[in-house]
Amino acid sequence: MTHPVFIIASYGITFIIVTVLSVEAALRLRRARTQLTVLEKNTSHSSNL
Repeated sequence: MTHPVFIIASYGITFIIVTVLSVEAALRLRRARTQLTVLEKNTSHSSNL
């Protein structure tokens, strides 16, 4: 095998890793925003007592 095969494989692995990490970060951000919304609703609701 020649070097281009290894270079292409390393770019492919890098692309997959970056994609997985980006999707995971986006999902964590969505979950955190949802939790923040819930906490803000609970805080504003309890402060109106």
